[in-house]
Amino acid sequence: MEKGTIQVYYGCGQGKSAAALGNAVRYASQGKKSIIIQFLKSETNSDYFEKLEPEIKLFRFERSKDGFEDLTEQQKQEEKINILNGLNYAKKVLGTGECDLLVLDEVLGVVDEGIVSEEDIMEALEGRSINTNVILTGLNMSSGLFEIADSVLKVKPEK
Repeated sequence: MEKGTIQVYYGCGQGKSAAALGNAVRYASQGKKSIIIQFLKSETNSDYFEKLEPEIKLFRFERSKDGFEDLTEQQKQEEKINILNGLNYAKKVLGTGECDLLVLDEVLGVVDEGIVSEEDIMEALEGRSINTNVILTGLNMSSGLFEIADSVLKVKPEK
């Protein structure tokens, strides 16, 4: 039985999250549901996402309004618990198939920060429903995720 696809947008250029959001909008235009879980980012203005519900839902489990890189070491330790809660929610979504597209925005950074391992992400992806497609974004690509991804796009600024 074939599973949903895994796409990865990575690199130092801007536009990875926007590309993932564009896919969520494309799914919504087809009457499909998308869930976006953001990691390591500063608080975004989620008012415009409310207008896209129920087709597109945005979740952010971190409590700080600042980006992860701007936090003190103590604040980072506290946020790691919230990030793990976000990853557990992602596992639930993947296992239940409650959406057609799951975007794990900046989840590759969670691996870079050592909060979870590449194997943890791969295990979560293996448990996905056959109908759930996944997009991962982040700065750096790991070899294991590269191998299991159906599509990998490197975003690189040219100017």
